[in-house]
Amino acid sequence: MTPMPYSYTAKPGLTTDVLAKISKFKNEPAWLVNFRQEALKTFEALPMPNFGPSLKKLKFDDLSYYIRPVDSEAKTWDKVDSRMRYLFETLGLPTGEQDLLAGVKTQLESDVIYGSLKEELVKQGVIFCSMEEAIQKHSDLVKKYLGTVIPVSDNKFSALNSAFLSGGSFIYVPKNVKVDKPLQTYFRINTANSGQFERTLIIAEAGSFVHYIEGCSAPNFSSANLHAAIVEVIVKKGATVKYTTLQNWSRNVYNLVTKRAAVYQNAKMIWTDINLGSEVTMKYPACLLLEEGARASLVSIALAENGQAIDSGGKMIHLAPNTESSIISKSVSLKGGLNNFRGLIKFSKNANNSKSKIDCRGLILDDKSKNNGYPAIIKEGTDNQIEYESTISQLSSDQLFYLQSRGLNKTLATSTLVLGQLSPLLKDVPLEYTIEMQRLVEAIINENYV
Repeated sequence: MTPMPYSYTAKPGLTTDVLAKISKFKNEPAWLVNFRQEALKTFEALPMPNFGPSLKKLKFDDLSYYIRPVDSEAKTWDKVDSRMRYLFETLGLPTGEQDLLAGVKTQLESDVIYGSLKEELVKQGVIFCSMEEAIQKHSDLVKKYLGTVIPVSDNKFSALNSAFLSGGSFIYVPKNVKVDKPLQTYFRINTANSGQFERTLIIAEAGSFVHYIEGCSAPNFSSANLHAAIVEVIVKKGATVKYTTLQNWSRNVYNLVTKRAAVYQNAKMIWTDINLGSEVTMKYPACLLLEEGARASLVSIALAENGQAIDSGGKMIHLAPNTESSIISKSVSLKGGLNNFRGLIKFSKNANNSKSKIDCRGLILDDKSKNNGYPAIIKEGTDNQIEYESTISQLSSDQLFYLQSRGLNKTLATSTLVLGQLSPLLKDVPLEYTIEMQRLVEAIINENYV
């Protein structure tokens, strides 16, 4: 692996000294310094999750909580250190920036190293920058919204992120502005025994539209890495936000993420969450449907192979009348992989005449693998409509035989059937990313069934 000329690497351990170092490097205001310190106290007081996959191998004191790759973010790709450029170019970045994307951020370890945004969007008042830049240049907005959708005390890992938050994206879309091409950030962990704690905050004003895409990867190490991100989205009256994640973490990463959107009157939130890597993933994108006419949807795709436990799904909390939501989950387990689906639908007493749907489909490719479903429905209001469908099945031997009889080998026939299950869910994902997901799925199946 190519060594990187990092500016600073914190010694392992959960200490206030690391918090002070981060704040000093970033020249943070007093309110954020206090925010971090209180968050660390909250983290220490909160228990570990009492459900889902085991986290016993995760040793907090063995991790480095801040790695500063560069002293400042580059605004042009040629200004990025050549070794860092080579790393991301081998991953296919930043190809397509000019034609496919409205803006790009690239994060290595704890900080963003490169960013761009089309000039016409800048002129319209769109902001797309790192959280560090937002704290310096748009402090009032950050202070107003940070932690309002996901409180520090929400869970142990939201508190950990709030203490060591670094990197991530800040997006602000003014009223009635439509960002017609996606914005993208790519996150890379490249050092063993380290944690990544990016914070993404999206504010879509009334009548606006934005599509944000994040990608994630890391090389394999023998020891555990931790990715504990927070995503907060505010979707105001009549706005639409699409949020697409394509993660391909390596097999030593603990991916413990909290994502939540606040959705207001006649607004719409669309999550597409694709999980193909990590040793353990626990992630449940959620929506708070706060005002009448709010709508939300989640498409969750997960593929777990040998040694992987993916605990995924979503939450839809209906807090106002005439709201709608859906959770569609498709998961594939192979070679001893474990998939758990957790879906929560809640109708509050004020959510009259609201409706929701859960559709959970699990596919098992062999007798070593597992696929479980844990739905939960809480109904306090009246005149609500809920639909729930769930199936867990094995790969059809008849379909496999048919494809093999037409000349496909077993590996190609298997990947064709799996992709036939997953691909129809990707209508909200740009074609280039759908192709990337298909390529990754084919590679995983080829690796396991050659």
